[in-house]
Amino acid sequence: MKIEQARAVVTGGASGLGHAVGRHIVAAGGQVTLLDVQDGPGQKAAAELGGRARFQRCDVTSEAEVEAAMQAAATAMGGINLLVNCAGVIGAGRVLGKNGPMAGDFFTKVIHINLIGTFLCDKAAAVQMQKNEPNADGERGVIIHTSSVAAFEGQIGQVAYSATKAGVMGMTLPLARELAAFGIRVNSIAPGIFQTAMVGGMKPEVQASLEAQVPFPSRLGRPEEYARLVQSIFEIAMLNGETIRLDGAIRMQPK
Repeated sequence: MKIEQARAVVTGGASGLGHAVGRHIVAAGGQVTLLDVQDGPGQKAAAELGGRARFQRCDVTSEAEVEAAMQAAATAMGGINLLVNCAGVIGAGRVLGKNGPMAGDFFTKVIHINLIGTFLCDKAAAVQMQKNEPNADGERGVIIHTSSVAAFEGQIGQVAYSATKAGVMGMTLPLARELAAFGIRVNSIAPGIFQTAMVGGMKPEVQASLEAQVPFPSRLGRPEEYARLVQSIFEIAMLNGETIRLDGAIRMQPK
């Protein structure tokens, strides 16, 4: 499949990595539906991308909302052949913090958004993808998860976040094996430290410290680089069941 043929759904598409993916797909000639809980920013992001982009408000923790959004996206675009899961929260916090132990509800919330939300979107997208006509390789669609280097080297304060990102990575191979029967591939990207709104709000000296931790290139990742990897995964049919680190060879320290 070629990126200009993409009929993509991107969760967390109002900003950050998700918005970069949407921009890249539209620039290449494809279609995209951005899903996000941020109504205003989501509408603005889709409007900026032009006529081949649309926005659908969706809370990825709601099974009903996810299924309705996927159906609406498939109707609007004539089907779905790419899902990119970028919706997520950092969920930073120590198990034994200064103000007491971590609340179970906090941990559960991070799991619901990052892990269960990804699964719900995978399932709903796969329902739509199985209806597609297969190409010469028998492909009907591609699902991409956003894992993290925290899945491998979780830092202090990342217990909830790391658990979800390891879970997202862990789902990748069994999903790829099961959905192979329908011609649907599943892969994950594990980004390192990227230029997002969260990092942009940090003090310059903090950003410089983060950049110095990346062996090469010694800078933060650019959202467009994530988007370009999405394109490669979409277009290379043999990429399946894999988690790809996109991190400049960084290996995170304990804190």
